[in-house]
Amino acid sequence: MDTPSDGAQTQPPPPVAVITCAVLETEVEHFVRGCPNVRHVEKIRQGLHNDPPQLRRELQEAVERVEKQVLEAQVIVLGYGLCSRGTEEVSTKRCRMVIPRAHDCITLLLGDRRRYGDYVRQNPGTYWYSPGWNRHHVPPGPQRYDILYQEYRRRYGEDNAEYLMSTEQHWFNTYNRATYVDLGVGVTDNDLAYTRHCADWLHWQFERQNGDPELLRTLLTGPWDDQRFLVLSPGESLTVTADPDRIIRVVSGTGPDGDRDCRRCAGAETCGQATAKERNS
Repeated sequence: MDTPSDGAQTQPPPPVAVITCAVLETEVEHFVRGCPNVRHVEKIRQGLHNDPPQLRRELQEAVERVEKQVLEAQVIVLGYGLCSRGTEEVSTKRCRMVIPRAHDCITLLLGDRRRYGDYVRQNPGTYWYSPGWNRHHVPPGPQRYDILYQEYRRRYGEDNAEYLMSTEQHWFNTYNRATYVDLGVGVTDNDLAYTRHCADWLHWQFERQNGDPELLRTLLTGPWDDQRFLVLSPGESLTVTADPDRIIRVVSGTGPDGDRDCRRCAGAETCGQATAKERNS
């Protein structure tokens, strides 16, 4: 697992506002209780990764709202990853913004993007379940089948519904494993039984993975090392990078000190700037 490279945090963490996908609301709310620096938490509805332009719009609106209303916040933390590139182009005007180097929220649950990548390479047919995913989204399984079938039947008639459901079943067949991942927060016996039932109904393997909360905890408090997080100055935004280990990079903007960059305190709570070469690697 990646570890910070900038030494122990010696200064109090800055006041933070968190904007997170509702999928992570239980975990974020749990760990925020131990983070007095977090002054505000805002949740955005789940599912917007399926519509990246809409995710970008709603996330930008939330950022602007937080900057205007939570005046004590110095840093906006995003409980998101790249998320189908829906977090690209989002920027702040006043606060620094921090986002984990992650494709999606599963990295935040597993605690390490490399662990996530290794798992997917070893198990390419994995569909992820979690407390938040099960609560805010109907995952593959008999409940989803019944809901979709009734909707298709109502809209398109019996014969067309049968055809559309056969297409849906073909999509199910691209997976062979239901993996439930959790941080020990929000987990119930019913939730685990539900996931196992979905796996049995789909003839998939079931597996539970225990997550690691350290990445999420550090996201909320800092210090934000460059290995695990991207720290954006006001006016900067992010984009995907071809480097699979970095995932995202800065799209250059003009920070609070013009074009000057520094590396003296990168990753610390007092400054998120680094040289252009380092931040765009």
